[in-house]
Amino acid sequence: MDTAQLSTIVKHIEPQMIAWRRDFHQFAESGWLEYRTASVVADILDKLGYQLQLGQEVFVADARMGLPAQEVMAAAFERAREQGAIEPWLSHFANGFTGIVATLDSGKPGPTIGYRVDMDALDLDEVDDPNHIPSQAGFGSVNERMMHACGHDGHTAIGLGLATLLAQTRAEWSGCVKIIFQPAEEGTRGAKSMALAGVVDDVDYFTAIHIGTGIAQGQMVCANDSFMATSKLDVTFTGIAAHAGGNPEQGRSALLAAAQATLALHAINRHSEGASRINVGVLNAGTGRNIIAPSALLKVETRGQNNTINNYIYQQAKQIIQGVATMYGVDYTIKLVGAAQSSVSSPEWISFIQQQAQASGRFSAVHSHSQKPAGSEDATYFMERVKACGGQAAYSIFGTQLAAGHHNEHFDFNEIVLSDALHTLAMLTLNFDQFKSES
Repeated sequence: MDTAQLSTIVKHIEPQMIAWRRDFHQFAESGWLEYRTASVVADILDKLGYQLQLGQEVFVADARMGLPAQEVMAAAFERAREQGAIEPWLSHFANGFTGIVATLDSGKPGPTIGYRVDMDALDLDEVDDPNHIPSQAGFGSVNERMMHACGHDGHTAIGLGLATLLAQTRAEWSGCVKIIFQPAEEGTRGAKSMALAGVVDDVDYFTAIHIGTGIAQGQMVCANDSFMATSKLDVTFTGIAAHAGGNPEQGRSALLAAAQATLALHAINRHSEGASRINVGVLNAGTGRNIIAPSALLKVETRGQNNTINNYIYQQAKQIIQGVATMYGVDYTIKLVGAAQSSVSSPEWISFIQQQAQASGRFSAVHSHSQKPAGSEDATYFMERVKACGGQAAYSIFGTQLAAGHHNEHFDFNEIVLSDALHTLAMLTLNFDQFKSES
């Protein structure tokens, strides 16, 4: 399909993508609670003719990380129903199984090309400011402490736009398309259990996407390989309460253990072979000034430039936590609530993405790789799984003007990026014969 023809189709879909994005933004739902979002997505995909795998069938249930409390999930489920969730689909996503894998077969032999978009919002209150476009236009988040402050509402809209375009052009391409709508990317919680369920085992070429992340409007990065491996830990120390003045010797202070662990964790030797990180972001302990604290909670994360370095920091952290617990005579538990790997994109697939992006005519600059440091992303589990099964994978970023940085209550983006991403991603499927001829 030529670029002009594709541009016409994209232009026709663009208003609907903007409408979807604004709807998801208004009814923002954070990780494992994307009930309304998932039901709307499933309904649209079903009407487009996609084969759907939903809910429990796309997860290894016991491998899910960082689930909210059961009462939180139940309340969010009912709220989704009140806010217009599509009832025939809603039950599939109960208890936090808010993932969708949509497959469309062209009916002609060819590769399986996979795409991943994420759906979750952040635990953040959106600013109510007349200068903030979502407030101006009436699509600011109505849900307390839930806001799309990272662009995942846009990602979901791009995924639906891509599904729409490829369904309309089914006669123009070969093989299968598989679009993964992932929950709980924030906190790196959602991808691992889906990857373990084998949802990308048949994918030959895989692309995960993000918008923004410091990339300028009108530019694109074909492969971001700088994501750090990470582990997210909830550490609980359990001691013995006692009167702090009357009989302190009978107590075992979980607070002191947590404080000692915090200092010791930040003193871990860094690794000589690459970047390494550790951070204790939360310390909650104690119930009163005259009580030896019987419990304490630490929220900890480790990061490494690669999986080996992150594992080094993680193992050092576990030894420190165990040693401090012994020192203070308290019990402890470590719960892994999130994780991601490092992953390097496949050179041949990067080259093809770059070629198609340049041919699209939508970008002033197309970079093969990003030199910007990055945090962590659990799409790397999908990437590594695809590569382990013999496929190729990449993580691409579409630049956009931002009203404020990611994870900021003023965050917003220029919606032109929705069409930039749709046009480019569609070309990967529609023009795949060019990749075959060059490989």
